[in-house]
Amino acid sequence: MDHISLLEDGSDHLTYFNVALGFSFICFDAILSLTLGLGVGTSLVVSAIRCVLQLSVMSLILDKVFAANNFWGVVGISLVLNILGAFEAVYNKSKRRFANMFPLILLSFIVATIPISLAGSAVMRRHPVWKPEKYIPVLGMILGNAVTAIGVGVSSILKEFTENKDKIETYLGMGATRFEACKPIAREALKLALLPTINQMSVIGLISIPGLMTGAIIGGSSVEQAAKLQMILMFMISASSALSVLAAMIFTFSVVFDPQHRIRDDRIYSSESVLSGGIRSVGKIGVLGWKSIKNLGGKERRP
Repeated sequence: MDHISLLEDGSDHLTYFNVALGFSFICFDAILSLTLGLGVGTSLVVSAIRCVLQLSVMSLILDKVFAANNFWGVVGISLVLNILGAFEAVYNKSKRRFANMFPLILLSFIVATIPISLAGSAVMRRHPVWKPEKYIPVLGMILGNAVTAIGVGVSSILKEFTENKDKIETYLGMGATRFEACKPIAREALKLALLPTINQMSVIGLISIPGLMTGAIIGGSSVEQAAKLQMILMFMISASSALSVLAAMIFTFSVVFDPQHRIRDDRIYSSESVLSGGIRSVGKIGVLGWKSIKNLGGKERRP
């Protein structure tokens, strides 16, 4: 079969006008939210705008990195992606946080995603394994799933320590070690974190055609090769998600327990996400600005 790339066919060349037309799908969701009072319309629009801006910036940066084909450029991009992933997991995905959470979550990402992505590239027969146009997209997909997994896993643990502290202290009072008291919590958190990946693997190829496979087919690869690449990627995602959550759990337990086996819930605090706080701030500024305009107009109409 002769595969033709959609991106190389001039008739299918996309512009930002096409993106603007596609934005109408988000507008439909926002209108639906407004009509039904779901309260997610603003978040949808802001997330869509973030998507456009972030992908536009990424395309400009990656275009230069791919052209340079430089090892240190790949190292720099990999580090930036891990930092951004940790920021997203800590400040936008977690309602509860703990002391020194950002550097510990960043370390969890690095120890999980970098080794597995390099090993996976070798399994995919990529030479060199750090080849930019092959390695960076795979790392990005692994990181995206790890962000969700860590967000779910760590949030579950912190919720247990906040809401069920008495139960954990009862175990400790009856002679259980920190490991024994935390084992049920860790098991449940890891199960919750891996559930999205398990569900994704169970329907892949049967109901959904995943992103890497679609991209490989559009790019000209055979369907068989694209399917094998997707299989390897899903196994990499599963392993990196489990390893990153496991590392994050170990760091979390080391913070919320002190050396005397006491729960330090004073190190856990609730905080609004950066995105929610930003939306709220923008909303307040908009309301104040509207009130100021109305007041100014009222003063001008007075005789």
